[in-house]
Amino acid sequence: MSEVYAARRARLRERCYAAGSASALVSRRVNVRYLAGVAPRDAVLLLGREEDLLLCGAPLTGRDAEAHLDEALRVHPLPGAGGDTAVAAADLAAAQGADSLAVEEHHLTVARHRAIRSVAPRLLLADLDRSVEQLRLVKDEEEISCMRVGAEIADQALGELLESILVGRTERHLALELERRLIDHGADGPAFATSVATGPNAGRRGHHPTDRRVEEGDFLSVCLGATYRGYRCEIGRTFVIGTSPADWQIELYDLVFAAQRAGRQALLPGTAYRDVDRAGRQMLDSAGYTEGLPPLMGHGIGLEIDEDPQLAPAAMGKLDACVPVTVEPGVHLPGRGGVRIDDTLVVRPEADGGPELLTITTKELLAL
Repeated sequence: MSEVYAARRARLRERCYAAGSASALVSRRVNVRYLAGVAPRDAVLLLGREEDLLLCGAPLTGRDAEAHLDEALRVHPLPGAGGDTAVAAADLAAAQGADSLAVEEHHLTVARHRAIRSVAPRLLLADLDRSVEQLRLVKDEEEISCMRVGAEIADQALGELLESILVGRTERHLALELERRLIDHGADGPAFATSVATGPNAGRRGHHPTDRRVEEGDFLSVCLGATYRGYRCEIGRTFVIGTSPADWQIELYDLVFAAQRAGRQALLPGTAYRDVDRAGRQMLDSAGYTEGLPPLMGHGIGLEIDEDPQLAPAAMGKLDACVPVTVEPGVHLPGRGGVRIDDTLVVRPEADGGPELLTITTKELLAL
């Protein structure tokens, strides 16, 4: 992987040169992780004129030391009691003769920005903008492979839960059990706080599990994800508990499923972000569910659970191949419950079979 991280830094350096900066300071932790392979809590990355440095408050230990395989990147622990790694990096850049330094203005605090100016007053500070986030948009096959394993773990955890007795158990209990199963099957941990929603809570976006118990006839919606080697996935499914579903439940489920399928089928290179959103949204709109629809039909996913692109009505841009995204329409009826169906997919051209589905748990409306 050493060559992979070096190549990523080389692409970022090309962007910096094109913008007129010979050096760059990356302070956002997830971006440091992308470019260096490790990201201790206080670390920053300096792309210098002479060499690339990972500045840390202390020497690497534990998993970080084991993961550091990049021979082209020197780790530079701050001496003594440490200090602000970003300020120390700016000082080093100035000492190396840099006259400008690109920084992540969207991440630096005002106080940190002032401290950098005070220690290196002759440095011209430029905005790196979201250059690293833009590089992270398209994933390589190693990144996708990690997400594929995470999806398999999430599918397995969910499948095992569905085989257990659910009636009488609380949302909170089921969510905790799912997260335990994720770790048991090899995940680093959950990709986000697991959501389990029953009865009138079902289908509600971002629902925090409560002590409500699962009852016969409930909709049960579950949204979970696994993190594997830093990469995340997301899956959401809705089921009916104990009995055959009621007519209104079948009708609502079929509608959301059709909207989700339309969104998935739109995931081809060159498709506008907003057209993916429109593919699913127009089905829900035409059925009269305009109010309360989610603000977007999906989003990018990778080292973070919510990345670019945003598949939203006003989103600008078009899909590229090898971009992982979620498609997650849902409808919630106050007081009754609702349906949410959520998958993680990778954009692929039609010649390669079209969108690659990573989360494969059945989307059939099961009565559990």
